[in-house]
Amino acid sequence: MTQIKKKKFDFEEAAVIAHDLNKAPKTGDWRYMTPIIDKDRCSGCTTCVSYCPEASIEMKAYKEGQRDKADIDYDFCKGCGVCAQICPMKAISMEKNK
Repeated sequence: MTQIKKKKFDFEEAAVIAHDLNKAPKTGDWRYMTPIIDKDRCSGCTTCVSYCPEASIEMKAYKEGQRDKADIDYDFCKGCGVCAQICPMKAISMEKNK
């Protein structure tokens, strides 16, 4: 029997891309609308994190004894509004840039 040799690819496994944020171009200034998070309404469910196409949302500590709350990195957020649409608590609203 012949053995099939597996080829190693040049890209990273499981579609995870390692990158250096310090070298990444800041693209947030393209934004027309800005998402604003009402931290009191945010339940910390992380739904917005997985739907953000720019991976601009992460969970951060808000108040001691509470779940982490969504936090937006405005350097990379393009203001598409997906987070506001998907938030089950309606804790994210979109506001026009001034």
